[in-house]
Amino acid sequence: MSVKKKFFLLLDLLMIAGLIFFDQYTKHWAVVFLKDKPAYNLINGILELNYLENQGAAFGVLPNQKIFFVFVAIVILAAVGYVLLKLPDHKKYTILHFLFSLIVAGSIGNMIDRVRYDYVVDFIYFVRINFPIFNIADIYAAVSAVILLFLLLFVYKEKDLYFISFKQKKYREFKG
Repeated sequence: MSVKKKFFLLLDLLMIAGLIFFDQYTKHWAVVFLKDKPAYNLINGILELNYLENQGAAFGVLPNQKIFFVFVAIVILAAVGYVLLKLPDHKKYTILHFLFSLIVAGSIGNMIDRVRYDYVVDFIYFVRINFPIFNIADIYAAVSAVILLFLLLFVYKEKDLYFISFKQKKYREFKG
């Protein structure tokens, strides 16, 4: 493994650790200042902070499935970890390092809550559109997944993604 590759992976780990810390800090803040209190309006009629203990997944689906969610998070982390290890250290893949690190941080942030409390602390609520209450880890995962999907559909071509293929011999000519 090259020095540049090790540097990228170290940056990934540092970014993931910082993002997890920020997520956990905001959730701790929500527990201390929002739990058992009325919603706090940030922008009247649009955005408020409203404490919720979410025992399900996104939008509260599949409540009380802790073991399932932890298992899914571990599978996601393993897959993303594999991709990060295989990701070339070329400049055109830098954004992928960032996006995959956000996905890992979001997964770990919510997994910490599930293991620790049996629920995920949510507290951000868009009143205007009645969007389900969410947290910082959800933002990491959702925003990065949307951007990643866009990049995979419209920017990167199959030859750009040779590194995740088990048939790497076929794509060696594209390495560079």
